[in-house]
Amino acid sequence: MEKIDLVIASRNKKKIEELKRLLADLPIVVRAVDEIADVPEVVEDEPTFKANAIKKAVEVAKATGLMALADDSGLEVEYLNGEPGVYSSRYAGIPRDDQRNNEKLLRKMQDVPWEKRDAWFKCVIALATPDGEVETCEGKCVGKIGYQPKGELGFGYDPIFVLPEYDKTLAEIDPDLKNEISHRAKALDQVKKVLAEKIQKMG
Repeated sequence: MEKIDLVIASRNKKKIEELKRLLADLPIVVRAVDEIADVPEVVEDEPTFKANAIKKAVEVAKATGLMALADDSGLEVEYLNGEPGVYSSRYAGIPRDDQRNNEKLLRKMQDVPWEKRDAWFKCVIALATPDGEVETCEGKCVGKIGYQPKGELGFGYDPIFVLPEYDKTLAEIDPDLKNEISHRAKALDQVKKVLAEKIQKMG
C-alpha cells in the first residue's frame, strides 16, 4: 500500500518524534512543517483549544496541499473557571517559563481546600485535508492541583498536577505510564482510529 504524507503543524521536535513513534504502525509518512518551504507561522489567537487546533491544521493543510495534524492543549482548573486554559504556556507572561507559571498558579490556589482543587489537562487534535475537511479528537487527564511541586520527570505543570489514584504528581510517575494515561495519548488513540478509517477508504 502506498504511504500517505501527513504534515505535523508544529515546530516542536520532541512532539514530532513522539508522533512518529505513535503512528509508526500506520502506512503514513510523518513530515514536520519545517521540512516544507514557505509555510507561515500560524497565530494561535482563538479562545479554545479546539478552535486553535482546527485553525493550525486547516491553514497548514491549505499551505502544503497535504493532510495536516495539529494539537492544542493545556491545563484547566475548575476553581479558577478554567484558567489557565489556552494561556497555559504563557500564564505568567512572556518569556514562557514553567516555574513562574507554576508559582503563579500555586499562589492563586494558596488557601483553596483539597476538595476544591480539581483540574484536568485537555488535548484537542485536529486533522484537516487540503479541501477543508476537518475532524477533531479530544483527550483528558483528570487530577488535582497539589500544594507544592514534586518530581523531576515531567515538564510544564506536571510537578503540581497530582493523580490521586497513584498518590503522585505527573512528574513523579514513570514516563511510560504517563504516555498511556496522558491527555495527548488519549486524543492520539482516537486520531489513529480516524486515520486508519481514512486509509481504508483510500485503499
